[in-house]
Amino acid sequence: MRKLLRKLVSGVLAVSLAASLLPAAAFAAGTSAKETHITILGTSDMHANPWGYNYEDDKETTNNGMARLYTYIQQVRAEEPNVVLLDAGDDIQGTIMTDDIYNKKPDSPHPVITAMNLMGYDAMTLGNHEFNWGVSTMKKILGQANFPVLSANIKDASGNYVTGAGWTILERSGVKIAVIGVDTPDVPIWDGGKEGIEDCTYEAASTAVKQAIKEIGGQADLIVVSAHMGLYPEFDEEHGADSAQKILDDNPEVDVLQVAHTHSTVNQKQGNVVIGGVRSSGREIARFDLTLDANKKVIASSVEIVDMNGVTPSEELRSNPVIAEAHQATRTFISGGSGKDSEKGASLGSTTAKFQPKNEIDRLPEGKLRDTAVMDLINKIQLENSGADVSAAALFKDTSDLPKGDINYGNIFNIYKFDNTLCRVAVTGAELKAYMEWSAECYNQWVPGDINISFDPEYPGYLYDMFAGVDYEIDLSQPKGQRIKNVMFHGAPLQDDQVLTLAVNNYRYSSALKSQGLVAGKKDWESSNSIRDMIVEYFAKHSPVAPEVDNNWKIVGVDLQEKNPDRATLIALVNAGKLDPPYSKSLNLNDPEVQEILNDKSNRSLRNWNKVKMFFSLK
Repeated sequence: MRKLLRKLVSGVLAVSLAASLLPAAAFAAGTSAKETHITILGTSDMHANPWGYNYEDDKETTNNGMARLYTYIQQVRAEEPNVVLLDAGDDIQGTIMTDDIYNKKPDSPHPVITAMNLMGYDAMTLGNHEFNWGVSTMKKILGQANFPVLSANIKDASGNYVTGAGWTILERSGVKIAVIGVDTPDVPIWDGGKEGIEDCTYEAASTAVKQAIKEIGGQADLIVVSAHMGLYPEFDEEHGADSAQKILDDNPEVDVLQVAHTHSTVNQKQGNVVIGGVRSSGREIARFDLTLDANKKVIASSVEIVDMNGVTPSEELRSNPVIAEAHQATRTFISGGSGKDSEKGASLGSTTAKFQPKNEIDRLPEGKLRDTAVMDLINKIQLENSGADVSAAALFKDTSDLPKGDINYGNIFNIYKFDNTLCRVAVTGAELKAYMEWSAECYNQWVPGDINISFDPEYPGYLYDMFAGVDYEIDLSQPKGQRIKNVMFHGAPLQDDQVLTLAVNNYRYSSALKSQGLVAGKKDWESSNSIRDMIVEYFAKHSPVAPEVDNNWKIVGVDLQEKNPDRATLIALVNAGKLDPPYSKSLNLNDPEVQEILNDKSNRSLRNWNKVKMFFSLK
């Protein structure tokens, strides 16, 4: 994952909706009568967001959702004669609407598939999150689609494609377009043990594409691969089984490559192959434009990534009865929690105060810079339910918090957005420390002059776990792998050969502890209910719940110049929106560019005022 994300950064380019239309129009205008222009639109990782709504906050969004995508899709269809609409997976999971309501009743009309049918998709590739509720549930939901769902590298126990198709051929103005879909073969790492998962076989993506191209033969003029994976390996770095780059390396016949899964903007061209990928939740759409000559050979191609920020949502989609009803049902569910009280607007419990401290620096989450009540609550609940000695959990959203007062299901979802179960596994002290080191790699190393702690952008925030049951320090003056210090268990130094039990969610158990060889033991217990359900039960039993912080861990080895007025000036500039938040690179007082900012006349008065305030505070 880390190498994958590092290499993807170089391909990142997001463009606005208005800007994207100009090149496409010019592209089309240059097409002669003997040439054919094909436009392929690609979405992925929409994560159950048909409306464009943040259910945990009960607020409309401004820049995402399938309704906004549909507005743009309709616009392109009105302008271009040959449009193909594809999706690369991870669509039926990700919001309260699906995870807590509609995926639990798969025989009912599904709002996401209803939306995709309305939008007129030509094909969809299977994503790993489609498997989250087992194969039978997945097949029931996806069986509602009016388009083929592709998975050329995943077959069931009978040797058939698990979704019934591996590839399909579409036709536009006489041009035949083969679309091959492949999913990451790492599905068993995350969902192994769920119904039907281990009955399937998962082939390397490049191998499956090669076989599909052989089967297609001369039936197609264009080869499009829709891959639910990033360009670079996530787990299989040796063989590249989960690498879209490996698909290109092994299959020169490919004309268009759609990537997904990493929630990253990808806009590249390798030779004549156009490559595109988008951010999640319907934030972007990939647009591939190709011109073919009279012999149906590609003579020009381009890819653009179109941002949905500011796009008006489609009322046609939002007014669809299934989607409108699902949207309202989800809001009702949030206000009432779950079960028999869901229509009464009853709260799930209450708190005595907010749980997260305010960020000192805009968009630098205090919840990852120090111990907080949110993480202590989640870890406490995991310890109580598992009976383990130590617990590990992540702050999935930087903005996660619990408000003061009544708590509803949206608030619970806000602090724990995934439908994970809880596992318990025996670990040695050495293994636990290795796991803690792996987690602490999310931070950048502190260097003298840095006024803030920053995060390595190659490490998604959901990979950073915080631990309870042990006391420890993270020394950020040290390089990765040498940061965890003074680990104490019950007041005594944790010994490398000491055996403890660890509570951790099922995703972290499979995708980190086991797949990366951090822990040798196997889980000896797994919950039947989700961690989110456990949080709901805790509030039912213990409300009002007060925020509690035991400060069992802290960051050391840094001097953030907290008494320096220049630091206050820089923070004020960030918080006023005049400087970008230093999330992935710290502001350093020894940096000439930072000194230039501090010496800028427009900032000098603020700087001098901070010096005055600092003087009197020190007196």
